[in-house]
Amino acid sequence: QVLLEESGGGLVQTGDSLRLSCTVSAPFARFDFSDYAVGWFRQAPGKGREFMASIMRSGGGTTAHSVKDRFTFSRDSATNTVYLQMNDLKPEDTAVYFCAARRADRLRAVYYSSDDYDDWGQGTQVTVLA
Repeated sequence: QVLLEESGGGLVQTGDSLRLSCTVSAPFARFDFSDYAVGWFRQAPGKGREFMASIMRSGGGTTAHSVKDRFTFSRDSATNTVYLQMNDLKPEDTAVYFCAARRADRLRAVYYSSDDYDDWGQGTQVTVLA
């Protein structure tokens, strides 16, 4: 099991930007961040978890069609951190944002379902005011 901690959420106005961070760690000595794929999801009140991005072990990945023109991701192997850059935020982006991780055998595997991930962070709240 790995540990994930999100940060960077907040209360912003429509059109603002936020960068979410997710730092991955583990309480065991053989942890290697490069073995893990990481995903971003969000959950609005009364709704299920919605896929935002899947970040491959290689650092590439994919973003949900609904946000691909506004959201981008990145991966920093030196700090075991992935980022979700969110631009031009809208009230409908209001949600709790989660990152999740799983070991991936393939360097370029992407995972779209929340069921594909084994470990989750606690989430960070993003609220966008109209």
